[in-house]
Amino acid sequence: MALPHLTNPDVVPDQPLTPDEAARQSRRRRIIRRIAFSLASLIVVTAVAGFFFARHWASQAMHESLPQLDGSIALPGLAAPVSIQRDTHGVPHLRASSLDDLLFAQGFVTAQDRLWQMDALRRHAAGTLAEILGPSLVAHDRLQRTLELRNSAEKALTTLPPDQLHQLERYAAGVNSSIQVQRNHLPIEFRLLRYEPAPWTPRDTLLVALVMFQDLTTSFSSELNREALTAKLPAHLVDDLYPTVTWRDHPPAQPIVDLTAPQKDIPDIPLDESQTRLDKPTLSTTSADLIALQRTLRNPVCDGCFAGSGNWVVSGSHTATGKPILSNDMHLTHNVPGIWYQADLQAPTATGNLHVAGVSLPGVPFIIVGHNEHVAWGFTNLGAEVQDLYIEHVRGNANSAEYESTSGVWKPLLRDREVIHVKNGKDVVIDIAGTQHGTVVTPIISGILPSERRAISLRWIVYDPGALNFAMLGINNAVDGTSLVEAFSAFGGPAQNLVYADDQGHIGYHAIGRIPLRGSVMTPSPISPVPTDALDSTQEWVGTIPYERLPQAVDPTNGILATANSRITPDDYPYPLALNWGAPYRNQRIWKVLTDKSISTKNKLTPADMLALQTDIYSDLDRVIAQRLAYAIDHASKTELTKDKQLHQAADLLRDWNGNVDADAAAPAIVVATRAALWPLLIDPQIVAPAKAQPNPTAQAEGKAQPLPAAALYTWGNKSYAEEWLIMHTPARWLPKNYTTWDDLLAAAVADSLRLAKAPADLSKWQYGQFRQLDIEHPVFGQSALLQRIIGVPTGPGIHSQSGDDATVKQVGHSFGPSERFTADLADLDHSTLNLVLGESANPTSQWFMDQWPAWYNGTTFSLPFSNAAVDAATTHTLTLAPR
Repeated sequence: MALPHLTNPDVVPDQPLTPDEAARQSRRRRIIRRIAFSLASLIVVTAVAGFFFARHWASQAMHESLPQLDGSIALPGLAAPVSIQRDTHGVPHLRASSLDDLLFAQGFVTAQDRLWQMDALRRHAAGTLAEILGPSLVAHDRLQRTLELRNSAEKALTTLPPDQLHQLERYAAGVNSSIQVQRNHLPIEFRLLRYEPAPWTPRDTLLVALVMFQDLTTSFSSELNREALTAKLPAHLVDDLYPTVTWRDHPPAQPIVDLTAPQKDIPDIPLDESQTRLDKPTLSTTSADLIALQRTLRNPVCDGCFAGSGNWVVSGSHTATGKPILSNDMHLTHNVPGIWYQADLQAPTATGNLHVAGVSLPGVPFIIVGHNEHVAWGFTNLGAEVQDLYIEHVRGNANSAEYESTSGVWKPLLRDREVIHVKNGKDVVIDIAGTQHGTVVTPIISGILPSERRAISLRWIVYDPGALNFAMLGINNAVDGTSLVEAFSAFGGPAQNLVYADDQGHIGYHAIGRIPLRGSVMTPSPISPVPTDALDSTQEWVGTIPYERLPQAVDPTNGILATANSRITPDDYPYPLALNWGAPYRNQRIWKVLTDKSISTKNKLTPADMLALQTDIYSDLDRVIAQRLAYAIDHASKTELTKDKQLHQAADLLRDWNGNVDADAAAPAIVVATRAALWPLLIDPQIVAPAKAQPNPTAQAEGKAQPLPAAALYTWGNKSYAEEWLIMHTPARWLPKNYTTWDDLLAAAVADSLRLAKAPADLSKWQYGQFRQLDIEHPVFGQSALLQRIIGVPTGPGIHSQSGDDATVKQVGHSFGPSERFTADLADLDHSTLNLVLGESANPTSQWFMDQWPAWYNGTTFSLPFSNAAVDAATTHTLTLAPR
């Protein structure tokens, strides 16, 4: 049925336009279109002009901030001229007439190249990044303030010996002189963020040192994770996840073993005695809060990674020159610029001529790792347990809260009020409570975990002012291995594995740093892997392990010493040192390669062999797992697995793989992806009483509602060995109920990993380098694609495929890996090699911004000139700092 025609008597029907009216309307439309077009054109022209103006401004700003390299600069504070010779890679070689002038010049030249990095490092430690970067950094600053790093630096400053304080003051004077010279053309980061650097102080140097402490000794988040995870698992499964001893271990002080011989099967993983101390108090912290804490701490940096490096030294009996060779590459987070700054320092001192070269930490004087005229040294992270968590007994209200001391006396909680200034935001005020254990204040850190209802305090070696002892002059000026080891006796930390070699032919190893004893000096208590009751006297610190009793070795008969973060305590070592050692694979590989090469008298070792080992990408862990996965796929019984053609192609690739984690190979991608996919399949079904699914913050941000897997809480240094042990021994207690055999479980893990990693249908076209890429970004430039385009030059290497993984000597992650590669040839120090990841300069327009990147990425290197003749031959620029 048709609807009737509806009309509105109040509406006048449209009347046809007259020719004049139509012409006028047409003209108006043309005018409007022209105006719109003109406005649009103006906007485009303005935007383009603005872009090119911004690019011109950025280019000009960066060029203006390049340092003066030649000629002379007159500066107040110097007693005599200092020569700064820059070589082909911009490395400054400083020659001064006194130690005071040398330290002044080192501060000056470091700030020439790395001033904003230095400022960012001290702000990172002090918790003042939100002041320049805005609200997104409030969580970070809240954490740093709660950890009391700034207060720790201030307290340590009051206990420094006068000579050390004076050295820091001379370095700070040089930095401040450099700031004054740069005042009208500061690095572009200051201009973009619209602020100026405050004067440098000795406290700032200690703050930068504390950044290293935090990166290398933060274990409390792992303790919280372990507590939360073990509370959810059946007790009989827990020990399998947390091994402390493995058959692959090779402590440096133990006799060398034949790693090619058949190994004794260990059906039950030997455990540290302390692993029976799994107290299970009432827990309240959610998994989401614990994962958020990990992200803020960036700990761990990547799954399976262990910040801390590889080092080794071989005696002259194994080298082509008859003199020792030492190598060290420290594995840390990658940033733009890199963490290290190369330097060569020379000046007379009260104890002789100081001449030392190597890597320094921007903001800290002297050389951290390197060599002088007589001795070379290198570090790896020891991983000592220097943090403990205590569950405090508290009572009262917010205004009159008390805690119970170990003596049973109730005392008022100590209070510290902190104000976080926020750029483009309101100030954030936080109240930090504290208790006292021994002579130090231990902050209550529960506030960084919103769901935590207990009062949990943190004991950390950095709260003891003596831990920040800065006796670097004696280290840099050592005349042999013996004096070097003696100089390190005052070193507070972070605890490290030191290897060294001297020009007399001696090699050695010594653990260094202050490591606490708990319970009793005579019979120390085992280390607790989880938070303990604050009144438990067995966990109170009663001193530190005597330096002379730390693990050590001198001139071993085999002529080889090596460490790579795995267990360094001999089997009969009496002191509890650590629980959470790094996995043993890198260390085992280093020993095997050096031993194999040293057996043949025809193949004497050279620096080239050291570089080949530093870039070695063979993984025994991944090859063993690859073979086991291939077997599992062949013997799987589930129909969906036996008929999966892609799965069987994976098995063929895995069984034929040689174990080298090459960037262009498919097999390592399959193995590494499967290792990650396996843990949720193993752990999540074993949760005793699953709580209500907790939201995954990352998934929520992506618009997906996904529960947070319990496996995300499993963060353990020896995690990969636990994985190998479970895969090879296939204990029935771990087999999930929905699988009848381990072969089905492992095959399903492979299938899941291929799906989750979005592997191509033809696995032979899958490349590991595409799956595990390297990405190094600038903390400011890397946050904005537009800003990078405006700057107009590369602000970092970007994303690249890479070889290696967490179990290879070349240990790498997405933004993690060797931060430098150093080899000292004691036969001719001018043949020593050293290269950084990127370069000396932080300025993208500098020729030395990324000039070292090709060598680092492609596994080559170059020499570091040391003798005066070699330095003169390599000099490209000479600047003289003159007294004013």
